[in-house]
Amino acid sequence: MAQSKGTASVIVIKKYANRRLYDTSTSQYVTLDHLRDLVKNGTDFQVVDAKSGEDLTRGVLAQIIFEEEARGANLLPVDFLRQLISFYGDSLQSVVPGYLQMSMNNFSQQQEEFRSRMSEAMTSPQASMSMLEEQTRRNMEMFGQAMRMFTPFAAGTTPEAEAPAQPAATAAKESDDVAAMRAELDAMRAKLDKLVKD
Repeated sequence: MAQSKGTASVIVIKKYANRRLYDTSTSQYVTLDHLRDLVKNGTDFQVVDAKSGEDLTRGVLAQIIFEEEARGANLLPVDFLRQLISFYGDSLQSVVPGYLQMSMNNFSQQQEEFRSRMSEAMTSPQASMSMLEEQTRRNMEMFGQAMRMFTPFAAGTTPEAEAPAQPAATAAKESDDVAAMRAELDAMRAKLDKLVKD
């Protein structure tokens, strides 16, 4: 059984109370490794609770990542994980998913170029530094785009002539929010600069 998602079909994986996973497209019980292989093959699937029908896809995908990390894959740097955790409940929490999505989409689109540059980097430390600096620059540009997209009071989103008058308290709060975001952005830039220099 598969659900339609636009033009592509989505495999439905049922998760039972005993944590077993059932692939409805093959009528077989499967493992997390099977789901990992589906992801690598570009096969779309949705994990649902067998009883309630609740969508559990996000949690299962996170579980696959945890399994890979536990096996020693170490794809996610410790500093990145700490920064990611620190964004939960932060004023920028709503911006982070869009920024990460943009970063990964950009990385996926350029992975062939990146592989080529990585090969060069293995033979030349200078090429390695240039590659890191270029990637850092691109990431900061994408972060700026994400900030403009997801920040409702970003400059240029509302023409000044049409902007409604705001109470002084609201304007002051927005000014404080912008200042806080700028401070966090500066801190992130400093960390990225330090990573490049190290």
